[in-house]
Amino acid sequence: MNAGEIAGLIAAGAFLMLVLVLAVPILKLRHTVDAATRAINDLTDRTGPLLGNVNETVENVNTALGQVQVSLDGVNLQLAKVDAITGHAQNISANVANLVAVVSAAAANPLVKVASFGYGLRKATAARRHAEEEREVRETLKRRRRAAR
Repeated sequence: MNAGEIAGLIAAGAFLMLVLVLAVPILKLRHTVDAATRAINDLTDRTGPLLGNVNETVENVNTALGQVQVSLDGVNLQLAKVDAITGHAQNISANVANLVAVVSAAAANPLVKVASFGYGLRKATAARRHAEEEREVRETLKRRRRAAR
């Protein structure tokens, strides 16, 4: 055996040692990769039905949102009708207010005159009664004075 062959054997032995040393972490890495593969497969098996449930929930939510949209459209239509009714009621109340102003302006002046006439009539009647009572009292006093003489 010459020196080249011995060097080749040493190199082959060193390469074999390197392969053996690297085989242990590679085998451990294989177990880790297998565990990761099992976890990914398990996750895939669990995620499929979960995603199906999520899709069904999203479809239900979309259906509910469509119904809410229809309800909101109906509410908006009713609010538009209420707005129109409110506008009409506002116009009616403005017309009534104007009518009340006209009627009160037309009726107030004659009513004030009638009230003033009534007050004046009462005062005149009271003054006349008072004057009649005074006249009667004076006549009675005159008669007594004449009778006393």
